[in-house]
Amino acid sequence: MIAARASTVGGAASILILLLLGAPAAAQDPKPKSDHLKNVELCNGGGRASPDARIEGCTALIHTVQGSATALPIAYNNRGNAYAAKADYDRAIQDFDQSIKLNPTYSKPFNNRGVAYLRKGEYDVAIRAFDEAISLRPDYADALANRAEAYLKKQDYDRAARDFDEAIRVGPDLQALRNGRCWTRAILGALQAALADCEKALQLAPNSAATYDSRGLIHLKMDQLGAAIDDYNSALRFDPKLASALYGRGYARLKNGDKSGSDSDFAAARAIDAGIDDIFARYGVR
Repeated sequence: MIAARASTVGGAASILILLLLGAPAAAQDPKPKSDHLKNVELCNGGGRASPDARIEGCTALIHTVQGSATALPIAYNNRGNAYAAKADYDRAIQDFDQSIKLNPTYSKPFNNRGVAYLRKGEYDVAIRAFDEAISLRPDYADALANRAEAYLKKQDYDRAARDFDEAIRVGPDLQALRNGRCWTRAILGALQAALADCEKALQLAPNSAATYDSRGLIHLKMDQLGAAIDDYNSALRFDPKLASALYGRGYARLKNGDKSGSDSDFAAARAIDAGIDDIFARYGVR
């Protein structure tokens, strides 16, 4: 398992319009108003509702707001997010498709559809969805970061870096973007620039396993083995099953003369991700 470098969470939209749509029924009977408001809250993801509860709330709203050009696309988008939270990506995509059909200028479902395809491993389709989201909203930092993540998966590190550059231009204080660019620059060998991004990311989120893992790779490539081991230890404190941190620490230990420790780390990393050796070879660590 490689740590996530940038946020791919689609995010729910608020269905404020539904409060107005529910008013006529509420005037006749207080109970429908109560049910309606509860469904709005659930569909908006309020109160730490479970995905199943959010799906139930959105489904109820979809049945009650038919004909609303504003509320209905949002309800489908939010239900799609709930399905995605359950890793039911095919049903999520169906809802995002329906949201887009109802409102082709609504950027969120394009981004969220891209996230679903990204998580399915269909990277080219995901990139096309992110392209559409960004064409509708050029300053959409989440969509830019998500497209960068897709390019990372395709090992197109230069294009990933360009997307992170643009995402950070519009969202300079988003930790996930700084960490994503740190990781990408580390792979490309722009180590000092990468280090600056990681330091900024850790200022924004000091407990990020992914960022310590990214900085560990930088120190590994700089041959600063003690610093690399310290960073990987920090990453594993927050995420003990992070394969890239286990492997990176194993490599640093091996170069530092600790063969026993390195063998243990390599074995643990390979048990989590059988392809971890090839992944690090692509990063320039052999």
